[in-house]
Amino acid sequence: MENEQSESVSCGYACKSICRFHWRGIAMILVPLMLSPIFIMNSGEDAFLCLYIVCVIGIFWITEVLPLHITSIIPAFLLPMVGLLDSHTVCAQYFKDPLVMFLGGLMLALTVEYCNLHQRIALITIKIVGCSPRRLHLGLVLVGSFISMSMPNSATTAMMCPIIKAILLELHDQKIINIYDLSSEKEQNERDKIPSKIAVGYYLSTVYAITIGGCATLIGADTNLVFKAIYETRFPEADAKLDFPIYMLYAMPVCIIATFLIWLITEITNFGFGRPNSKESKEVSAGNENIAIMNQIINQKYKELGPMTCHEIQVVIIFLIMIILLFTRSPGFFVGWADILNEKQIESSMPTTLAFFVLFIFPIKYICVRFCKGKEKSVPWGLMFLLGGGFALAEASKQSGMTVMLGKSLAFAQNFPHYVVQLICIITGVFFTTFSANVAICNILIPVVCEMAVAIKTHPLYVVFPTGIAVSIAFLLPVSTPPNAIVQGYTNIRTSDMTFCGIGPTIICIILLFVNGQIGHLLIYGSAEAPSWALK
Repeated sequence: MENEQSESVSCGYACKSICRFHWRGIAMILVPLMLSPIFIMNSGEDAFLCLYIVCVIGIFWITEVLPLHITSIIPAFLLPMVGLLDSHTVCAQYFKDPLVMFLGGLMLALTVEYCNLHQRIALITIKIVGCSPRRLHLGLVLVGSFISMSMPNSATTAMMCPIIKAILLELHDQKIINIYDLSSEKEQNERDKIPSKIAVGYYLSTVYAITIGGCATLIGADTNLVFKAIYETRFPEADAKLDFPIYMLYAMPVCIIATFLIWLITEITNFGFGRPNSKESKEVSAGNENIAIMNQIINQKYKELGPMTCHEIQVVIIFLIMIILLFTRSPGFFVGWADILNEKQIESSMPTTLAFFVLFIFPIKYICVRFCKGKEKSVPWGLMFLLGGGFALAEASKQSGMTVMLGKSLAFAQNFPHYVVQLICIITGVFFTTFSANVAICNILIPVVCEMAVAIKTHPLYVVFPTGIAVSIAFLLPVSTPPNAIVQGYTNIRTSDMTFCGIGPTIICIILLFVNGQIGHLLIYGSAEAPSWALK
């Protein structure tokens, strides 16, 4: 009987795999055939050939016919094959300065995760903020946002979910807060239980804050480096740069305000704030009477970490040195060290790779060399291919004239006020990233926005900067971004609950990006009119 069951299960998995293979195979054949008339009708123009390739790869990215990083390898062989770019130019796109910076930041983030420094930071912050239900909620939101500024959002989400779960389970066991929906509370298997409104608020507000925090720094999210590289490739002579401090000066105010507003709106929708007679508000009030229990949970978890190790201290020192070097490289408002050492141009990848190198010099422990080796950490190399493939398509689009062609086709937007165009770009970025991977959308959308800015004679960063951040604002669906998928898989949150909870934060972020697009751009870059270097 067991063999029959195992065979049926194996057959089931095999059938699913075959069906998935057939679907992918059919899609891989049909999509190029359906789009081939674009190329056939305009076979003499490189711009239309490039548009055909971008459309096929874009649809592959959006539908995930193949894994994203596998699709991203296609430009490496296809662009030289059709004669749009030579192999040297294409391959160089897979290891550009922003990619090296991303790799260095990723390695440092893995080190922070490896030595458990992120958990120590999280628990210390929660202890400082306080352990009443509302303060605990604020503490989790602040921790998630802060840590994701320097760590990948997926890793931060994977770290925060167990911490939240341990706290909520203890509160549930002490009968302080009910963390399961009444409709599923009798389920024996915990995986089948649906989180209550308060539990959903704790999880989703933290994940949304993690996404927002990733937008605050260049190394916080991969989309930040994508639109920076596309912008700098399209406008190599631009006076307006996207350096580490300038980026933070523009994005940090939005992220700070958005983080607190997300906490506030979740308090209203999920914790009964302002509705004292609601069920959620009464549970939160009861939790205020049991702060000692929550303090005990946090203290116990912090005690389990033990004293700060030599490994953690080293990582903190290296991390701080890297941040200082990034800030003082060439800030623009004072002379940086890269301005003094200006014989050759020094970009932001230098501090991150230096920190990456130093991490391999110092051992974890100093007792004996044979104790220096620890467990291995896997590096997500697929992200490198994903970013590199996008850069290769952007370079091909530029050299073939495709982006200029698309930009001119959008010249009618010149009849609209600049702020209306900016708002449309922000909403477009948020809309498309809701249904697909944000890096893929960024690679497709930002080159078009760059050319549109030239066509309507507006400052490129006036539309590129807020649009580049907007493609990370994905709160409504599990497929929108990896943190959403992780938290749903971990907690069994219903998609309808995620959509309802994400509407408010999405609207808030769109408004903040639009307002900051006016004020922040004016303070940092001046006029919204196109500078001379953008019209060359």
